[in-house]
This record gives sequence, structure tokens and C-alpha cells, in this order.
Amino acid sequence: MTARSARVAGEASRPDAARVGLLDGLAHRVILSHRWGRFGLAVAAGALGALAMPPYGLFPALIVSLSVAVWLIDGASVGGSLRRTLQSSAWIGWAWGFGYFTAGLWWLGAAFLVEADQFAWAMPLGVLGLPAVLALFFAVGFAAARLVWSRGPARIAALAFGLAGAEWLRGHLFTGFPWNTLGMALGSNLWTMQAASVIGLYGLTLLAILIAAAPATLATGTTARGRTAPSLVALVALAGLAAYGALRLPASPDPTVAGVRLRLIQPNVPQDARFRADMRDEIVGKYLEMSDRALSPERTGISDVTHLIWPESAFPFLIQRDPQALGRIGAALPEGKQLVTGAARGREPLTRENAVFHNSILTIGPGGRIGEVYDKVHLVPFGEYLPGPFDAALRAVGLRQFVAVPGGFTPGSREGQRILSVPGLPPVAATICYEAIFPGAILPPAAPEAAPAVPGLILNLTNDAWFGDTPGPRQHFAQARLRAVEEGLPLVRDANSGISAVVDGHGRILASLPLGSEGVLDSALPQRLPGRTLYARFGDASFGLGLLACLGLALMARRRA
Repeated sequence: MTARSARVAGEASRPDAARVGLLDGLAHRVILSHRWGRFGLAVAAGALGALAMPPYGLFPALIVSLSVAVWLIDGASVGGSLRRTLQSSAWIGWAWGFGYFTAGLWWLGAAFLVEADQFAWAMPLGVLGLPAVLALFFAVGFAAARLVWSRGPARIAALAFGLAGAEWLRGHLFTGFPWNTLGMALGSNLWTMQAASVIGLYGLTLLAILIAAAPATLATGTTARGRTAPSLVALVALAGLAAYGALRLPASPDPTVAGVRLRLIQPNVPQDARFRADMRDEIVGKYLEMSDRALSPERTGISDVTHLIWPESAFPFLIQRDPQALGRIGAALPEGKQLVTGAARGREPLTRENAVFHNSILTIGPGGRIGEVYDKVHLVPFGEYLPGPFDAALRAVGLRQFVAVPGGFTPGSREGQRILSVPGLPPVAATICYEAIFPGAILPPAAPEAAPAVPGLILNLTNDAWFGDTPGPRQHFAQARLRAVEEGLPLVRDANSGISAVVDGHGRILASLPLGSEGVLDSALPQRLPGRTLYARFGDASFGLGLLACLGLALMARRRA
């Protein structure tokens, strides 16, 4: 036997050597990686997964990302005590999450540059500090998955249990921050988002993890069936989601509310000019000019619409305390017309000793009469207020919240009026800014039967100018759009710099203005869908059942092993 033939025979005698292909080799390299190599792989895989989120929507990126996550947890289970294995899994989960959130939320740094002289030094806290904190949820999720881990396909269910559970916790603990929840990988496509009407964002999250992680078994399955079956099931599930969405979407447009003609104003006022008192007359004048702007022979101005919509915090002053500005606005509103606008509001009696401010939505009628008011409930930490434990320490080093309001905004009552009664409109479910990213929180916490009225639309006033032309405003719009599908309600969204849009209860965009542009948007108002969606009725109950099913499957497989 020659030396070459002996070497070839030796290689062929190694277990499975002839069957190890490119994918198998890649998986084993990931499994056997260690220390900083494993950390770097986890960070890179998490960052790649962020490409599945809006505005990119590259679902294959999540497949690669979660497949690598499965192999990394496989490697963490090789040797060592349970405690060491859990620590390794948590470390991998934190690194994966840090990559994911850094790549998905880097645009937060733009807000620190609006007033760079005051906030630029703190940019690393937002760009790297927040991802480092959010990644702790994924550390818990990976460790929980490893607790019920086993060889074979059932470990995909284990990952879904740990990671989807961590996403639910991220959306609820410490005021919650469900931004770029993994389910948005399915929730930004018109067909696959329709399932949110049944299972909501967190149900989509569970499915997205199960579907995207399944191909990991193609390289690490112990049998031929164990290798291919999970991917085939995932393909069937994805096709089923798309088919359900295609069947749910009607061929014709949703009917519209008779007699309602909306005009949304997107002024695109630079963020550094929005809160300057010397710009008050100029800003009010711009709003009034745009509101009465002729767009066509049928839309010549305010006289041809019924409702004007202005964005969040439209004024660099307290409109309730400025009779001159209210007079200008009232004089521009003919009888029968209504303005719905965002505005900072001081709680009366407003004194130096009793300075309480709200971020609010006001209705203003002819003559400048202020009607109903909604005060924002879910404030943005560090943006609109400094959380209690950090308030004194941060102010001591000269840091304040981004919005320059003395002491920060005060939240409205969670049990207060969230359904606005605007003359000429169906009952309005009011949300301000990122309140629209919270699934299941559109209606007041009381039972729907006890609500003042069943809403006919979701109104979202926002100001995304803090973040410029980045993925942030696009992600914000995509998440607000999914609320329309979950609740079966049309969405009317007015943003200072975009994206302003009218969306029907199926999530179809009927009219919109692009990001970073000044414009006027006229639209009819779609009717709410008949009845209530299953998600509106039962909330996250289906998600909870799915989570328990994944846990049960993982435990049974572990017991058999």
C-alpha cells in the first residue's frame, strides 16, 4: 500500500468522515469554538439577525443567525458541570443579544446629536449601553433554553421557549421596551403579518424562532429524519402563514366612514427648532398655511376637509396658555371642522410650586375652544423623564431628559381617558409616539365592555425627527402598523418628519408621506373591521399556550434522552 492510499484509507475510517459536508463542517466549527472566538461568533450572528427587522426584512438573515445560536448552545453543553454550562449559555446569549441590539438600535445615537453640546458625550450610553442592558434578557433566554436542552429536533422548541419568553419579559419589565421584537421578522410582511390578528406580536415571535432556527438540524441531526423534518415543518408553517394572510386580505378596499375627510400635516420642522420659543409665530403660521394649502380642485384647503391632524408636541409653548395662538387657530377653523394636535400641557393650576407637565393630545374646535384631552401614559425613559433611581445622580452630573421640560413629563393615569370623543369621528384610541409599539395596550386596561366606547380607529401622533433619516422611524412605523392588524382597527399616524400614513385594519397602507419630507396628506378614513379580532379578545393567551407547548416538547425529549 502506498503512503497516499494509506492516508486516504485512514481518513475514510474516521466516523462519518465521508458524510461531513460543508454545512456540517461549519456547524462543528461553531460548536467547537471557544472563548473569544465563540464570543465573536455570537456577536456577529446577533448583528446579522437584525437585518430581518424593518426596514430590511431579510428573513434568511434570521435563519443563519438563529442556526448559529443553536450550534453555540450545542457547544456550551459539551462537558463541564450544569452551572458552568448555564453560565456559558448565558454568556453566549448576552453576546448574541448585544450584537442584535447594537446593529438594530445604532440609530439612537442621532438623538444625542440634536443638542450635541449637552448630550454628545453620553452617546455611548445609548448606542452601546442600552444594547448591553437589553442583551441581559437574551442571556436569561439562552440559559432557560439550555436547562431543557437535548439532542435532536426538540432543542429548537427549547430555544423558542427560552428566547420567546425573554422577549415577552423585555416587553413588560421595567416599563417594557418591545422594540424590534423578533416577531417583527414576520410582522412587517403584509401576508405573514395577518396572523397577528389571532396570535399577536409575541405569537409571531414564537413562530419566527421555531421557523428560523429549524434549519440548524440540517447539519446536526442524529438521523436522516431528524435532519430534514424540522426544516420541512418550518417550510409548511411559513407557507401556511402566507396562505392564511392571502386568504384574509380582501380583494377590494375596506369601506370608508361616510362624511370624514382627513388632512394630515407633516411639517418636517427640524428638531432643534421645535422647542425654541422665538419660533412660535413662525411654526404656528406654517401649520396654518399647510392646513389651508390647495392640493387639487377638489381639495382647496380647510373648507374641503373635516378634520385636521397635527403631530406630537406641535408647539414650542403651552398652547392652552396662549390665547393669541388659540385665536389664530380658531379663526382658521370654520364651523364643523376639528383640529386634533399634539401639545405639551401644564396641569392647572400651573404655578412654580405646582409645575406638572404632560405630553398630550388636544382637540381644538372653531373659536379656539379646547375639547377633550389625552395625556400620554407610557413615557420614554431618559427621553421624557429620568427614572426615579437615576434622577438625582444623573442631574448631579448635568444630564437631563432630552425634552427640555422642568422636571420631565408626568404620565397620565393608566385608568384615565384613552378613548377620545372627537366630533365627526368614531371613538378614537389615542397613542402618542412609542405607545404604539406595545401590543395589547391600545385600549384602556379595563375590560372592553367597560370602556367609554368601542374605538373606530387608532390615532398615533409622533415626532421621529430626533432620529433623522435612519432605520429608527421606519421601524417605528412598522410596529404601529402591526397594531392595526392585531386590533382590526385603521391607523391614522401623523409624524413631524414622517412616516405619516393612513392604514386600514388589514395593515394595507392607503396613503403615506415619505420620511424626511414636508407634505400634506388627504385621505378618507377606513372603517374598523367587523367584530373584534381573536387577539383583541384574548390577548396573549395563545402565545402562553404555545410557550407551554414548546416547554412540554423540550422536557419530553430531555426525559427520553
